[in-house]
Amino acid sequence: MELHTGAYANACLRGAGTGDAAAELARLERGAAAAKALGLRVNAGHGLDYRNVARVARIPMIEELNIGFAIVARSLFVGIERAVREMRAAMAGE
Repeated sequence: MELHTGAYANACLRGAGTGDAAAELARLERGAAAAKALGLRVNAGHGLDYRNVARVARIPMIEELNIGFAIVARSLFVGIERAVREMRAAMAGE
């Protein structure tokens, strides 16, 4: 099952202090937990990028993130190897 992270990504764009991103992240966590409780594999994606991926990557029930667009777009400027390395660092919160 894939969780749509677009509302979370959009809330991150609106900026800190609105509380919207935290609320959307909590919604994703609840959805991931519910899906996992049903025995489903949980993936997530849509609008995730280098700035907003870390908190979603820390949700333990999520097995896979669909972040290809961000990596491919970044690779046009820095190459695929660096783009992947930077995304891995972003996912780790570095």
